[in-house]
Amino acid sequence: MIRQMLDEVASGELAPGEALKRISALPFADIGVAKHDGHRPLRNGFAEVILCEGKRPEHVRAIVAAAVDRGMNAFGTRADESLIRTIESAFKGVKADHVSRTFSIMQRRPEPIPGRLAVLAAGTADIPVAEEALRTAEFFGVEPTRHYDVGVAGLHRLFACLEEIRGAAALIVAAGMDGALPSVVGGLVSSPVIAVPTSVGYGASFNGVAALLNMLCSCSEGVSVVNIDNGFGAACAAIRVMRAMRAAGGR
Repeated sequence: MIRQMLDEVASGELAPGEALKRISALPFADIGVAKHDGHRPLRNGFAEVILCEGKRPEHVRAIVAAAVDRGMNAFGTRADESLIRTIESAFKGVKADHVSRTFSIMQRRPEPIPGRLAVLAAGTADIPVAEEALRTAEFFGVEPTRHYDVGVAGLHRLFACLEEIRGAAALIVAAGMDGALPSVVGGLVSSPVIAVPTSVGYGASFNGVAALLNMLCSCSEGVSVVNIDNGFGAACAAIRVMRAMRAAGGR
């Protein structure tokens, strides 16, 4: 982030005074309702993301403003339609997605992360969680591809895209019900597989607990599992893997 600002100052794209203003807010900006962490990209490569669920609309708006005022990108997850409308009316350039319940404001292009990320959803009902993962990956500079409704009830649907997903650097697999798809995928590909249990299913699924336990008991080697409905966390885990591959000179 700082290197990019220095490059922009050197090229004349950014005034020195504006650069000083942005740097002076590091490592965080105390805005009363929150302490916006502007230093996080320097520590772990991730801009702070706003979990909107449980926050008052005016608080979310204040956090977004703190990021925008410092020339940073902003990303919100678990935003309901009312909140999205509030953000769209308050800021320019908002890209909202009602399926994943996310919004973003991109003031600078993220550094591209080489490699392709495949995002799989077992059923149509799992798509909101898969889309949260996909939108998160896009925000951080990853190129994702969608492969939806490829669950174990009809494995021929998965086999139809098998060659394509085998070419991915990493895979995120979202599934509810019995949560079996990540085990199947893990036995067919060599790339890292990150499993996301979803809270989709009938009574004994216990809002995703059954899928979570089944994924944790996967017989496919090395399948990683994140929390129920945590598409965001799955994307961040995949990004860490893909960054490590890049650092090691992998695909």
